Amino acid sequence: MLKRLRINNQIKAIEVQVIDENGKQLGTMKTFDALKLAREKDLDLAEVGPNVQPPIAKIMDYGKYIYRKKRQEKKSGPKQKEQERKTVRVGFKTGTHDLEFKAKQIKEFLNEGHIVKIELTLRGREKALAHLGKEKLNNFIKLIGEEFAVQEAVKRSPFGWTTTIKK
Repeated sequence: MLKRLRINNQIKAIEVQVIDENGKQLGTMKTFDALKLAREKDLDLAEVGPNVQPPIAKIMDYGKYIYRKKRQEKKSGPKQKEQERKTVRVGFKTGTHDLEFKAKQIKEFLNEGHIVKIELTLRGREKALAHLGKEKLNNFIKLIGEEFAVQEAVKRSPFGWTTTIKK
């Protein structure tokens, strides 16, 4: 977030330590005189060091200063793109061909840099065979074959089993 500086008539101090537009120290002077000097050069007087006694004020083009700060802030912003989470659902009775197709789909998602959440859903009486469901999910994960990191281990959820993987 860009910090706003006090400029020109917003400066409350009676005396300020002045730095000119080239970075040269001009010494301590009355704020009124420093403001007059800045206006003669068609520039602004900005308070850059308000916490010292007397405050430090610099003669500068404030509009140009704000522009440069915004550009710098934009460049140093988030470099990494947000990873999208993809979800792939597999049923307890899903056939082998469908599992192979979904495994291929997961490989593509991982190669694109997405995080993939795999859900094995259990319905009705299948919930009584939860241990078989977990086994089926583990076998499905082996079917993916792609190198990946397990972000969230296989765990029970209200509708079955879930796990999260990424490349």
